[in-house]
Amino acid sequence: MSRKFPRPVKRLVVKVGSSVVATYKLQKGSAHLRSLTKQISALNEKGTEVILVSSGAIVLGMSELNESTRPTDLASLQARAAIGQGVLMATYGGLFERSSTKCAQILLTWDDFNDRQRFVNARNTLEALLEKKVVPIINENDTISTDEIKFGDNDRLAALVASLVRADLMIILSDVDGLYDLSSGEKKLFEEIKEITGEIEGFASGTTKKNMSRGGMIAKLAAIKIATHANIPCIIAHGEMENVLVRILKGERIGTFFMEKEDKVLSRTHWISFGAKPKGVIRVDDGAAKALSEGNRSLLLPGVIAWEGTFKEDDVVVVQDKNQNEIARGVTNYSVADLQKYENPGDKKGKTEVIHRDNLVLNKR
Repeated sequence: MSRKFPRPVKRLVVKVGSSVVATYKLQKGSAHLRSLTKQISALNEKGTEVILVSSGAIVLGMSELNESTRPTDLASLQARAAIGQGVLMATYGGLFERSSTKCAQILLTWDDFNDRQRFVNARNTLEALLEKKVVPIINENDTISTDEIKFGDNDRLAALVASLVRADLMIILSDVDGLYDLSSGEKKLFEEIKEITGEIEGFASGTTKKNMSRGGMIAKLAAIKIATHANIPCIIAHGEMENVLVRILKGERIGTFFMEKEDKVLSRTHWISFGAKPKGVIRVDDGAAKALSEGNRSLLLPGVIAWEGTFKEDDVVVVQDKNQNEIARGVTNYSVADLQKYENPGDKKGKTEVIHRDNLVLNKR
């Protein structure tokens, strides 16, 4: 029985891991990339828009310097990324040219999603490229950004891009066939998962080839949560499988399929919950925590008991209960300096709403 998608796949985001881009000897995986670009070109020609999120810059930079061990300090990682970005794009450009397909490089940081105007600008640029049948190739801007290399991963970036362009499907190509069920002691592939529960997360492993990348199955599941909450189904499949993209879109039951969430999160609330990087924490008392958890309530000033960070008005912050459990995220009406003015309980006579209910999203993690 063939796999059915909730709607026709007219826009596809494909994330390619470092293990697909390069061999374990840190040489370009030319055969796999040649097949991948040929498949993307064929899909593009038939009207399916494809956005490629590609890892591999640091690995290829290491290869250019004849290194086998991934550096650990930030400056060295950024230097390898700077070297590898040119190699990566030259490789993709040459391979896509064989199929008469144009490609374009776009380097993004989390700040491009954190700032609403830059978020919209990035979407408009991608729309313009897709209109011209140009394949966007996206990567983190590792050469200038600090958090990406230390904490980021391209699985999350791919999910944010998929949400940004309202993709119909996201495919993560890696060096595994999908997520395996190990509960019976045997290695059995999950063909379909309706929801990522704690039990499902328990089957994931955060380990990875350290010289290749920083991701792992835990990172992939976290990214899939972002995408499925934006109404985008996802698949994890092996990047070396023959004609993997074409076969998936034909309905073959390849890899692990993650169903979209039925309760689609609207664009702005999805941005607050997943796209923006929180600038701080606001901690609330039991009464406020209960009011927020019941839903459709604003966070009021009297309920605030503590805060952390250097946030300002209109920044996204995490809202925690008194035990430091995250209960929500939202856009604050108060800066740290504003809150400090009303630190004493008797002084809390400022603006009533610290976070308006329309700018508050209950925890979806």
